[in-house]
Amino acid sequence: MNRTTLSLIAGATALAAVTGFAAVTAPDTSGTGTAATAAELPVERTSLTCPTPSLSDLAETTYTSFTPVTKGTGGEGRAELRPAATESTDGRTGKDGKDGKDGKKTSDKGGKDKAGTAAKPVLAAKEPGKPVTVDDSGSESPALVGTADGKFAPGWTVQQTTEVAAGTGRGLLGVTCTAPDTDFWFPGASTAADRTDYVHLVNPDDSAAVVDIELYGRDGALETTAGEGITVAPHSDDPVLLSTLTTEKQDNMTVHVSVRSGRVGASVQALDDKLGGDWLSASVDPGGSVVIPGIPKDATAVRLIAFAPGDADADLKVRLSSPSGQITPAGHETLHLKAGMTGAVDLGDVMRGEPGSLVLTPTDRSVPVVAAVRVVRGKGTGQETAFIPATRPVGTRATVVDNRAKGTTLSLTAPFGAAKVKVTASAGSEGGTAASKSFTIKAGTTQQIEAPVPSGVKGTYALTVEAVSGGEVHGARTLTEGKDGVSAFTVQTLSDDRGLVAVPDAEQDLSVLQK
Repeated sequence: MNRTTLSLIAGATALAAVTGFAAVTAPDTSGTGTAATAAELPVERTSLTCPTPSLSDLAETTYTSFTPVTKGTGGEGRAELRPAATESTDGRTGKDGKDGKDGKKTSDKGGKDKAGTAAKPVLAAKEPGKPVTVDDSGSESPALVGTADGKFAPGWTVQQTTEVAAGTGRGLLGVTCTAPDTDFWFPGASTAADRTDYVHLVNPDDSAAVVDIELYGRDGALETTAGEGITVAPHSDDPVLLSTLTTEKQDNMTVHVSVRSGRVGASVQALDDKLGGDWLSASVDPGGSVVIPGIPKDATAVRLIAFAPGDADADLKVRLSSPSGQITPAGHETLHLKAGMTGAVDLGDVMRGEPGSLVLTPTDRSVPVVAAVRVVRGKGTGQETAFIPATRPVGTRATVVDNRAKGTTLSLTAPFGAAKVKVTASAGSEGGTAASKSFTIKAGTTQQIEAPVPSGVKGTYALTVEAVSGGEVHGARTLTEGKDGVSAFTVQTLSDDRGLVAVPDAEQDLSVLQK
């Protein structure tokens, strides 16, 4: 019996070290209610997926890869991204009734060449602590899939940033590449006449994945024509146009992506005829309280979209975390969500020149919800939009990449208690010396901090936020590019990079088993 238990502990520990998704803690035997302390070790392998950047021939895309320096990783390893094919395997058609995304034939350029061997990496890291970048242009820029191992695995972060000069979805589109998973929620999607939204499904594995897509509008689940049993080929990106799944036109929808077999990375590309476009990343998993950080201070319109996926209605307090503390948006003290129905509230010009975050907490009993905001900046023909999902806390450490010496803004919020953090700016992709600063975030506030910039920076750099003490911290980074009077921008949240995994102390486990 003891031998079997030891094997289970060893197996779980090995899984934790390789994937970063398993955590093992020794059971509590002290009678005090406190579990034995677990050590933290760096993960040994990480996978990421990046969707196809753009449909536009005018698109200019930059891919950026970075791994922070982590103690205890050894001297070996690599982090490489390779192209994935763009596939449509179930007969769906694009806007013009032809194959693929926009009426063009889908590309057969993918993760393996004609001989069946892996394609050459398009982006390979050189050393932890220094970002690497590669540029591409046009509508043929590929989706990417990749793996990091050894010293490059803990905290590996990749972003693609795309500038589109004109047309539907013009502006600055940025997305942090995602780890493959089996369940995703996207409040904020749309099938309205002026929106063209795609769910990108990227399969990094050698076997096909089978995926279901469910759509929820203001009155509940929408009838879909082809959302069940979508097969995503190995090493491919399958962009699914939402308007091909339903005939209903809905301004505010929630998209649920669930994987029957295999795993995928999923992101929503939201393209607006008038307000530009951006990526909508998945909301944090459903929870009773959620935080949406980093709403820019010059936002001219903010729309909150939320959804309660269970069988119970949700009643939420709505609070805006400002630089001076939490306040209640006038006329929007609470939000009632009917179970299975998407709710949306236009908060208007709620920021009034100050950066902020939205904090949603239950008024009474806790009911799991997901949420996001759509943010508009600018006026008239100079408007552009971005999306910010509810996110996990920074946790031990979180990183955002592709920062520039000009146009980078970092916002941090401590919604439930004061916290101290350390922010490190890495060396630049083309030169410069790393720099660090510490900050204290007061309880209930959102601070647009003066983040450090690498000395003598050339190129772009990474910003890594590490928790030092206090309560949980949530964060977001805004990139801004001003062109022709349009305030092009994109916002990425910072979530715990899960670069460390808890493993039990061997001596503590043995003593437990001997009892």
